[in-house]
Amino acid sequence: MNGRWEFWIDRGGTFTDILARAPDGRVTAKKLLSESPDYADAASEGVRRLLGLKTGDAIPPDTVTAVKMGTTVATNALLERKGAPTVFVVTEGFGDLLVIGDQTRPDIFAMQIDRPEPLHSRVLEVDERADGDGAVVKPLDEKAALAGLEAAWDAGCRTAAIACLHAYVQPAHEQRLAELAREAGFETVVMSNEASPLVKIVPRASTTVLDAYLTPVLRDYAGRVAARLDGAPLFFMQSSGGLTAAERFAARDAVLSGPAGGVVGMAKTARAAGFPKAIGFDMGGTSTDVSRYDGARYERVSEARIAEQRLRAPMMAVHTVAAGGGSVLQFDGERARVGPDSAGAMPGPAGYGRGGPATVTDANIVLGRIQPQDFPHVFGETSDGPLDVEASRAALAKLADAMGLGSPEAAAEGFLAVAIENMAQAIKQISIGQGVDPGGYALSSFGGAGGQHACKVAEALGMTTVLVHPFAGLLSALGIGLAELRETREAAIESAFDTALDDARARADELAHEARSALVRQGADGQGVRITTEARVKVAGSDTALPVAFAGAESMRSDFARAHSQLFGFTPGDAQLMIESVAAEAEADPPGAGGWSLALPDTMGDPEPRRSTQVFSGGGWRSTPVFSLDDFGPGARCAGPALITEPNSTLVIEEGWKAERLTDGMLVLTRQAAAGKEAGSTELDPVRLELFNKRFMSVAEQMGTALERTAHSVNIKERLDFSCAVFDADGGLVANAPHMPVHLGSMSASVKAAAAAHPDLGPGDAVAVNAPYDGGTHLPDITIVVPVFDDASGQRLFWVAARGHHADVGGIAPGSMPPFSTTIDEEGVLFRNIKVMAGGQFLDRAVRDVLGSGAYPARNPDQNVADMKAQLAACAKGAAELGRMVCDHGLDVVRAYMGHVQDNAERAVRRVIDALKDGEAVARLEDGAEIRVRITVNRDARTARVDFTGTSLQRRSNFNAPSSVAR
Repeated sequence: MNGRWEFWIDRGGTFTDILARAPDGRVTAKKLLSESPDYADAASEGVRRLLGLKTGDAIPPDTVTAVKMGTTVATNALLERKGAPTVFVVTEGFGDLLVIGDQTRPDIFAMQIDRPEPLHSRVLEVDERADGDGAVVKPLDEKAALAGLEAAWDAGCRTAAIACLHAYVQPAHEQRLAELAREAGFETVVMSNEASPLVKIVPRASTTVLDAYLTPVLRDYAGRVAARLDGAPLFFMQSSGGLTAAERFAARDAVLSGPAGGVVGMAKTARAAGFPKAIGFDMGGTSTDVSRYDGARYERVSEARIAEQRLRAPMMAVHTVAAGGGSVLQFDGERARVGPDSAGAMPGPAGYGRGGPATVTDANIVLGRIQPQDFPHVFGETSDGPLDVEASRAALAKLADAMGLGSPEAAAEGFLAVAIENMAQAIKQISIGQGVDPGGYALSSFGGAGGQHACKVAEALGMTTVLVHPFAGLLSALGIGLAELRETREAAIESAFDTALDDARARADELAHEARSALVRQGADGQGVRITTEARVKVAGSDTALPVAFAGAESMRSDFARAHSQLFGFTPGDAQLMIESVAAEAEADPPGAGGWSLALPDTMGDPEPRRSTQVFSGGGWRSTPVFSLDDFGPGARCAGPALITEPNSTLVIEEGWKAERLTDGMLVLTRQAAAGKEAGSTELDPVRLELFNKRFMSVAEQMGTALERTAHSVNIKERLDFSCAVFDADGGLVANAPHMPVHLGSMSASVKAAAAAHPDLGPGDAVAVNAPYDGGTHLPDITIVVPVFDDASGQRLFWVAARGHHADVGGIAPGSMPPFSTTIDEEGVLFRNIKVMAGGQFLDRAVRDVLGSGAYPARNPDQNVADMKAQLAACAKGAAELGRMVCDHGLDVVRAYMGHVQDNAERAVRRVIDALKDGEAVARLEDGAEIRVRITVNRDARTARVDFTGTSLQRRSNFNAPSSVAR
């Protein structure tokens, strides 16, 4: 153990968490406000205080081995749009590239589409061009480029982001433009061939602009921190989960700096406690972050949208939902809803005593799950009072009255159930959505509000273990301290696997050498550097590349097939493979890395409760022991129900769970008994209405995930042109995932048409529909309709359906959307309620007969069949989930709440109609036809009549809409 201090710091937007490892290895903690008039910088101030120095004192030389930091400085600058004025330098003709983007809409149902403002303030189009092979098509006009850069400087731009077409294979023009930019006065110049040296101009250019926009802000902050640390080695946490020296910290790698530390901390502490597979549950005041570690490697993504900006860089896969302790509780007249609005820090929850709204925190206060005496007196208008229980009760009482409930406790318990469901659904997306059963993982709970909800979230997911580290409230800082130095290098290949493997391997080795050298320059021991190289392999024609470690060709093929099967549910067979890119990662322990320990109580045996209190659970008050974490020595245990308190947070041990402290301080909660079956009632209840609304929607979302994973075509698997939904026994829509609006409005007609055509459908049967006469949209949209039966009685209970846009179903033009078709046959083959599965057996011959029928048959029937089987798999998933719901809640309850959800939707639409005005409009089409519509609102009945009288008759062209779409 070396004789100096090391500091691990997570600088958040509100608080800065500091952990100090003393020369003897003991770790202590400090939490400070990130911004305060009492000191210049929270990081250096925390170092001083933990060293026993006063504000402003110099930090003695050679006292500190290293300072390791994560920071939200870049993220906050991005959110607040406080970056540097940037000029975007791009190939001529592509100046609006980032304004157009890829047309992705964050809210596909939004009628008013607000485009995000670009980060750059000026565009300079330069006369140059290279082709996809790197050959220069048009030389760079250097004189014009320099003049444009000088004009941008004079206009106030101070950073330059350069992105030329195909610069990932031919960087010479970008390199020369960078030289010219520096001649013009620019100090910060970012080239796309360095920021993101991979194919696809939109994410490459967007990443380059973001990097240039934020780099001055980040450099300024890092420089100020380094100056105050008086030469101590300073490292920053990257979004990928690795540390880098301050002078190498790039803005593109900084936006998930803090959350990445949490993932590393979660994974390393769980593994140390004997739980190699863990799901992170980081619940704070405004949001909850969830993540997954499979025991071998971190789950990472290479691309994400941050603050509406597309970023391509290695980063931890962290899924965020707007559900935190400050999430506002709302009752819309029918449904009890939690979030997405948050009370924030000011005014905060009602219980903070500053006039805030009812929140999840208030629900916990009312239920007794949060004890005011265990929290510091920092609340109220003067910030020196306790939590205000009466304010929380008053806020919940108001909601209880509106909901027709008898007490604020009943309302609080209901809202808490909704919050738990929200968080459980988020975890399902990163586990079940990736083909992983969360039941095989431990739930690592951290963040200020995680401990109050962890047991119930675990129960909702079938998990039996919850981990709570003693530094659960500072786990991001701990992860930053435990992280390794990491350097990643990438390069585009874009060549066939069979012919490019040797060259790709050689390129990866070159990248590995670069990454190793970069770590050595940061002080790492060259002998201790660990290298991994991989190829990103994909099926030809696909956009989804999977990482495969370099090995022999056949071994790599097998590894790819295995990864492909896990993610998508099928192997690629003999499909041609491509190497999209290669990557090398170098990892090493940072200078001065060593062990650490935590001081634990030396008490023996199980602790005695400090007191008992009343906690509301299961509809009534229960006497509940309250323990202090300070009384738990190694091996100490307690059984639920119980509360375990520590400064600033409370851990709720639910009934049926027990807690035990390990020798490293980790608290392990183990589920001893399964949660009881939910008591069923068919009566309308606002809390259960919201719960079932989310559960039905979750079924449709899981269907969509299954379809995306198992589909073969790019249209469905990557363009996501599909929709899944759940229907009642009569074919009425109950719930859908947020998929394609035009699909969802017409699918019910297809379900009803299939039911009418096949009244004798049995278990294991399925029908395909694409005809516009039967609820279809256009012919490429094929709907698979599946009835759901009761296993015991054989009674048909529900329907599920999956509609997908097939790449081709025949017709006079590839893609089956010919612009000049005059008959339906010219657009492709018709599935008019064709049975495609009987008794669980796919009717391959019958399906292929339809695909091969007519004058213009389908061009790739094998792909059609594969996608239909994927749709059937999605429907099977939906049927299984509905069956599980019936088992958990009872058929009568599920049926009743299907009706309640539909009734709620109808009333919601009627409320909107009541706010509409009469109107009429005429739209003239290119062929001279007119669409006339008149809308008349009856406010008494809250109905609207949509009258198309005067609209042109059906055209002898493809300017006709099916009735199911027009309705």
